[in-house]
Amino acid sequence: MTRTALIHGIALAGDALASRLVRRGWRVLVSDDAPDDAKRALAAGLGTTLVECPDVATLTALVAESDIVCPAPGVPETHPVVVAALTSGTPIRTEIDLAHEWEQERLGGPRPMLAITGTDGKTTTTLLAAHMLEVAGHRPAAVGNTEVPLVAALDDDVDVFVVECSSFRLNWLDSFRAEASVWLNLAPDHQNWHRSVQAYEAAKARIWANRRPNDVAIGFADDAVVMRNLRAAGGVTRTFAAANADYRVADGNLVGPMGTIAPIAGMTRALPHDITNALAASALVLETGLATVADVADALATFRHPAHRIEPLGEIAGVQWFNDSKATSPHAALTALRGFERVVLLAGGRNKGLDLASLATEHARVKAVIGLGESATEITAAFAEYCPVETAPSMAHAVQRAAALAQPGDIVLLSPACASFDWYPDGGYPARGNDFKQLVASLREKVGAS
Repeated sequence: MTRTALIHGIALAGDALASRLVRRGWRVLVSDDAPDDAKRALAAGLGTTLVECPDVATLTALVAESDIVCPAPGVPETHPVVVAALTSGTPIRTEIDLAHEWEQERLGGPRPMLAITGTDGKTTTTLLAAHMLEVAGHRPAAVGNTEVPLVAALDDDVDVFVVECSSFRLNWLDSFRAEASVWLNLAPDHQNWHRSVQAYEAAKARIWANRRPNDVAIGFADDAVVMRNLRAAGGVTRTFAAANADYRVADGNLVGPMGTIAPIAGMTRALPHDITNALAASALVLETGLATVADVADALATFRHPAHRIEPLGEIAGVQWFNDSKATSPHAALTALRGFERVVLLAGGRNKGLDLASLATEHARVKAVIGLGESATEITAAFAEYCPVETAPSMAHAVQRAAALAQPGDIVLLSPACASFDWYPDGGYPARGNDFKQLVASLREKVGAS
């Protein structure tokens, strides 16, 4: 009997999952809240018709017709399709869960998986671990909450998967596990997706729900929430932090249970969060025996940090400029701020239901603030008693004002603490970061020509 899957949200992950289901003989139904021609074409390629902007009654009928429901990662747990599935008892399946199950059926056996979750630092740690594996001679794939869903990489010529696990993907886990998995940190985020901070934490904790006895769980020793969940996970556990952890800093070196790993001076960048990310990635590859200490040291000396994550843009008239557009929560922006002194901060955008006033806990590092987008006044209000503040009607204006406010030795930092879909509805944080980078490049040309 042919089984039916409902894919709600046909974008990158949804398309990859739907294609795999069709190949496995499933009948696929596709619905979407924001249809366009590209999505219609994807649905047609699957041999079905896109159900566009379905109301509650239509979604309920689609769920009733389905054996499983697969919401896209961006579909919140309060969405009617999720409510309908939960009400009817129809299983909700996530892309990484199904991909993991299919990998277990692989001829020749499943390939190892490493997993990373956390509020901030997931992508960088994922890419860093993958780079360590590459240096060690493996063919890794950095997948999950990246440009490549896990399910899309199952047929690739790789021998280990490094899976970035957002809370969206973890929320409905049923079977996914990894030989080693790390939880980097937890701070309020995605409150426009989860019902509560407690639900967000519970989703993150599912990264350890299906561990086997020899699987290694790794947690950030300085995060009380992570450590509470790590203790509850049991089994083989390791910790990382700047101090008082299994993987830590000592005498200017990264060290672990096996001794010295690498000198901090040899890292391509060594801001505080770079060091803890490096410790976390080192634990993943060393605890599984997939890399040696020498491999890790070589990788740390050659790693290129991804764009839009405290990305250095160079110096203009004695002022250093940094693009941290990926910082879409206060926790992420605070991480960036703590790496600098004398900052002209550009922050704001579309708030995700978070406390933006918390940014002002690092006010001593901030020289001036320029508020951006929908939350500009909320940002400036948080800093008004500590430093000069103003709002900008555009990114171009913000860059002009930052250049005027900054003096030699200062840092100009775009670290918005908010989503970007107010000013950049189609491109997200990369579009925001690229706009900022182009404006800074233009400023450099102008200053150089003057």
